[in-house]
Amino acid sequence: MRSKKYLLYVALGCLLVPLACSRNFLNQKDTSNASEEALFKTPQDGISLVNAIYDGFQHDNQSFVLKALWYNANYCSQDFFNWGADVSYNTYLFPTDFGSTAQFWNLSYQGISRANSAIPIIAKMHDNKVIGDSLANFLTGQAYFLRGVFYYYLACTFGGVPLELNVVTNGLHPRASQDSVFLQVVADMTAASGLLPWPENLPPSDLGRATRGAAFAYMGAAQMWLKKYSDAVATFNQVIPHYQLMSNYMDIHEYNHQNNQESIFELQFSLPGGVTPDWSYNNNEVTWNSSFMWPWETSNFGYTYANKKLYTSFEAGDLRKAATIIGPDDTIASPGIVAIGGIKNYAQVKAGFAGTLSLPKSHFTGTDGKIINTCGKTGDLWTGDQPGQPRSGYYGMKFWRDPNVSGNTPSAADGKTHIFGDQNVTMLRLSEVLLDKAEAQFKSNDAAGATATLQTVRDRAWGGAAPPSPFGPDFMQMMLQEYRHELAGDMSLWYDLRRTGLHIQYIKDNFGIDIPSGHDLLPIPQSAIATNPTLKQNPNY
Repeated sequence: MRSKKYLLYVALGCLLVPLACSRNFLNQKDTSNASEEALFKTPQDGISLVNAIYDGFQHDNQSFVLKALWYNANYCSQDFFNWGADVSYNTYLFPTDFGSTAQFWNLSYQGISRANSAIPIIAKMHDNKVIGDSLANFLTGQAYFLRGVFYYYLACTFGGVPLELNVVTNGLHPRASQDSVFLQVVADMTAASGLLPWPENLPPSDLGRATRGAAFAYMGAAQMWLKKYSDAVATFNQVIPHYQLMSNYMDIHEYNHQNNQESIFELQFSLPGGVTPDWSYNNNEVTWNSSFMWPWETSNFGYTYANKKLYTSFEAGDLRKAATIIGPDDTIASPGIVAIGGIKNYAQVKAGFAGTLSLPKSHFTGTDGKIINTCGKTGDLWTGDQPGQPRSGYYGMKFWRDPNVSGNTPSAADGKTHIFGDQNVTMLRLSEVLLDKAEAQFKSNDAAGATATLQTVRDRAWGGAAPPSPFGPDFMQMMLQEYRHELAGDMSLWYDLRRTGLHIQYIKDNFGIDIPSGHDLLPIPQSAIATNPTLKQNPNY
C-alpha cells in the first residue's frame, strides 16, 4: 500500500457548503447549533478543513476527473473517442444540460467555496494560537493553491467564469473575462508560492499535498494564457531545478512509480485493504479510468478507445508510442501488466479462447494457435461485441497500468471483479512545464533557447539523442506535435492546444474537422444560468 493519501472527504468540510456526508468512519455529532469557535479548536481541525478542499477533485471522480477533465483534454483533441453517450466532445456539439459539465462546474465552485471559507478560519486559528506559524502557512498556502487550480481548469474549459473570492456571497456574480480569471490564478499561486515548501522539503507523511513547485508551475501556465511569455519563462525556471525527468518514459505512468520525480501535482487515490472494488464499492477514493479505457475484450468495458491516426503519427524510434497507445499485433509494454502474465491472463480473454463468449474463439486465438497475447490482430481487430458499433481496435496505455484491476470480469488473483483502482492521476508534470517553457522562449524571441529546451524532451523520448523534428523549421508546428506525443492520454493536451491559438487549424489539418464557431469552449451549464441570471452563455450555444 502506498503512503497515506489526503483526498479525504471530512465532516468539517461538510459544514462549509450544503453537501451531504455519509462516511461511516466519521464520528457523528450534532452540529446544528455549533459555532466556528466550537469546531476549529485543534490543529487537526485545520488540517481537516483543507483536506475537504482536495475532495472537490475526488468526489464523483467519474464526472469530474474522467468525464470532465480527461474527456475534454483528449476527446476534443480527436486522439481518443467515446463508445457510448458522451460523443459531444468529439463532435463539439455540447448540450447545455450535459450532466458531467454541470457536475464539473458545481464541484469546482464547491472547492472554491471551501477554500474561501478556510482562509479566514485558518487565520483566526493562528491568531488564537490554535496553530503555529508553520502550519498556518502550510494550510493557507494549500487553500490558495487549490482555489487557483479550480479556477485554472474552469477558465481552460469555459473561458471567463464568475470570480467568487469571499466567504459569503450572493452567488450572482457575472462572468469575469478569461484573462481576469487567469490573473486571479497568478495571484493565488503567487500567494501560495510564498507559503508552501519545495517538494524536497515536504515530509513523506504529506505526500500528495501542494508544494511551491506546483504553485509556480500553474502560475507559469496561467502566464502563458495571458501571453506574458517572459514572465512565464522566469517562473518555469524556478520550477525546473526541483524535479527530474524520468529516464524511461514508460515509467512515468507505471503503477509502482506514482508520485515520481517528474510529477508536480498528482491527485491521490487510495483503495483500503480487504475490500473488493466492484460495483458494491464505487467509492470516491478510487478511480474509473483503467476500466473505462481498456478493450471490451479484456474488461467488458471499452468506453474509451484511441484514434489510429495517433498510432501512426509517432516518428520511428519514439519510445512514447508504446507507453501511450497499443494496437493490433502489439504485446503490452507496461512492466506491471507483463508481470501478471500480459493480455492472455485476463479472464475475458481466457473465456473467449475457451469459446464461451459471443465472439468466435478465433478472435482470441493468436497467430500461433495459442491464446492471444496481443491487443487483437491484423484483420481481426479488437472492436468489441456490439454489431454496428465497433471500436477502432486501438487503446490508450497510460491508464492500462494497474495490475490489480480486471474490469467487469473476475480477477486472476481472487476471482472477484476489480472494476475500480487507485492509480493516481497526474495533473501536471515536468515535461509539460519544459514544453510550455520552450513555447514561451520562442514567443520571447529566444529561438535557440526554445530549441534546446524542446530537445531535452525529445531526447528523453528517444532514450538518447533524438533526430531533428520532421515538422521543422516551423517551430510552433513542432510544438503542437510535441504536445500531442508527450501529453496524449494525460490531462492537458486540449488545453495546451487551445492556449496556442492554433487549435482550430490543427484539428482541420490533422483530422479534416471544422470546429463550429465558439465550440472549442464548453457551454456554461444551463443549471448554472438558471440559478444565476447574470451569466451569459458562450457564443453560438
